[in-house]
Amino acid sequence: MDREINLLEYLPGVLREVKEFKVLSAAENHETIKLWEELENVLDDQFVNESTLNGVKRWESILGIKALDTDLLSDRKFRILSRLNEQLPYTYKNLDAQLALLCGANGYKLILDNSAYALTVKVALTAKKKFTEVGNLLDRVVPCNIVITLLLMYNQHKTLKQFSHAHLHQYTQKELREEVLN
Repeated sequence: MDREINLLEYLPGVLREVKEFKVLSAAENHETIKLWEELENVLDDQFVNESTLNGVKRWESILGIKALDTDLLSDRKFRILSRLNEQLPYTYKNLDAQLALLCGANGYKLILDNSAYALTVKVALTAKKKFTEVGNLLDRVVPCNIVITLLLMYNQHKTLKQFSHAHLHQYTQKELREEVLN
């Protein structure tokens, strides 16, 4: 926000005409504007969506989150928000909601086998960047007596059959298996 500050206006009328006070006020105007900007940043840093880089670093420190070198500021804010949105008790319904928030509605499959105490979570290729974060979430919220299997939903024949052989020939086997194809 551009703030107009003129400290000269705060001086008594007699002093406004003194050359030294004019120069001093002009010099201090710039510093006062910078101070206001920093105060606004401090206020913004209290809210994750409005945070500056400094605020995001502080939130990560508080929550014990390690940022990746490849993360954008928006990715880091998203990770903070997902951590803040975790709620007790950890039920299947809450876990499903957390995964939907993290990966998107169609970005995962959640399979619970109550008799075997096993939970399988498959992350779609479209949400592949969130794979590690999903693993961290599961480690935090799933009870210790449940075996967790976390998988990536690779491309299958039914996905690939819509493309011509010439189009698929442009990709390596690994790309065909693990990348979202256009």
